[in-house]
Amino acid sequence: MPLAAACLGGPAFAAEGPSPPSYSLPWLLRSAAIANVVRLDETLAFFDQPDGTSSGTYVTSFQAARKVGRFAPVLRESWVHNSPGASQSGSGFSNPLVGVSYVRPAGVWRASAFFATTLPLGSGGGDNPEPATQAAMSAAINARSGMDNALFAVNYWTLIAGVGAARVTPSLTLQVEATLLQLTRVRGPESQDGSRTNFTAGLHVGHFFSRRLSLGGELRVQLWLSDAAPVRKDPAAREQATLAAGPRLHFKLGGTSWIRPGLSYSRALDKPMSSKGYGIVQLDVPMSF
Repeated sequence: MPLAAACLGGPAFAAEGPSPPSYSLPWLLRSAAIANVVRLDETLAFFDQPDGTSSGTYVTSFQAARKVGRFAPVLRESWVHNSPGASQSGSGFSNPLVGVSYVRPAGVWRASAFFATTLPLGSGGGDNPEPATQAAMSAAINARSGMDNALFAVNYWTLIAGVGAARVTPSLTLQVEATLLQLTRVRGPESQDGSRTNFTAGLHVGHFFSRRLSLGGELRVQLWLSDAAPVRKDPAAREQATLAAGPRLHFKLGGTSWIRPGLSYSRALDKPMSSKGYGIVQLDVPMSF
């Protein structure tokens, strides 16, 4: 799930004086920097139904973070719209996420930690959910490459803990992270899993070509550590790997404020997403101040 920003994506980069920072902001991994941030990104996932019809899932994600020393409280929320070919379209809000990020720099290295929880308030939950809304929440998991699945597990309360490390030099960023998610069902039918355990990990590589242009690539893996319902239904769903890459621009707005719009494209490396021909475009617009 990661749960981009946050584990889900997290707070963005810090503003570092008059020059753009050399840190390459990840696409769905957490940031290895602390700042006051608002971040809006739009994810458009296109895939094929078994009957060959094209479908689309659209996820609008909002994040906000406030710098408090080396810590940053984080808030995340997403809106989902799913258009599954000839079937009924559905929309709804995800579970909100609240958490805190911590980053400790040491020369060119940065160590990070993240702790969060989701609130099981999302649309499409409970004993009698609207089928189209429930389908939209399920579709959003793949649209976000499985990294944000706790946001869309609307019947579950999830505890999230993650760690990461980054090496940041003037032109190159290398970053890794790992996250453990423990999901506990608090509403919905008892036929659903009482609990689930999920793991996500990722690698980000970013390079600055100039003060205004960087390119970032990301390898992401989502793994079910328990035999959750998706795994029982399709053993191939236990693990999902995706690869993303794209450019990002960097503009100073005045003072210490920066806006860094980026556009990435993701593809699935294995089943079940690869068998559906997933192509994912993410427009990411973070602003720090």
